[in-house]
This record gives sequence, C-alpha cells and structure tokens, in this order.
Amino acid sequence: MIERQHTGQRMSKIVKHNGTVYLCGQVGNAGESVADQTRECIRRIETLLAEAGSSKEQMLQVVIWLADMADFAEMNAVWDAWVPEGHAPARACGEARLARPELKVEMIVTAAYD
Repeated sequence: MIERQHTGQRMSKIVKHNGTVYLCGQVGNAGESVADQTRECIRRIETLLAEAGSSKEQMLQVVIWLADMADFAEMNAVWDAWVPEGHAPARACGEARLARPELKVEMIVTAAYD
C-alpha cells in the first residue's frame, strides 16, 4: 500500500511505502543566508519525518542541491551539527539552479519508518 500525505495536484509532501518514507524537496526561507536556509530546511524535514513516524536517526539518503557550491562549507557546518553521530545517511550534494533565485539550498530525504 502507498500512503500519500499533504497531496496536491503537483506533488505530495510525504509518500510512505513498504517501510520507507520519501519527502519532497525542502527549502528554507528565500533570501536568508545559506546557514539560515539550511536550519529552516532541516527544521521542516524533522517536522515531516515526525509526522511520517520517522526521525533524523532513520534517514537513509539525502540529496542536497546548492545554488552555488561556494556555500558548501557554510551548509555543511549546519548539517554536521544536526546529523546525529553514527546516523549519517548516504548523501550527495551538487550545484543546481533552484526553483527561485532567492533559494540557496534544497534537500530531498528518504528515510525508514516504524
């Protein structure tokens, strides 16, 4: 069975299937620094994971898109402080043009749930 939550015409914020939860891409508040956008992004991820019956300790994979790879170290400083030791997911990070020019970071999370 596939369960979708917060579903609109274009996407669902949460999709659950067979013990795995998939989150749509999460961003921070447009116009803020990359550190502040990263903090907001992970706050939103934690909220959605909790709603799905999961947590940051259960993340399996995270794909991170940065508008500018020059922001890599600043984003990683926030990321490294957030990810629980011993629970780092598989991760990829690349540069991409995001949906709006004011956005600096987007994260796409796949996690396990109970």
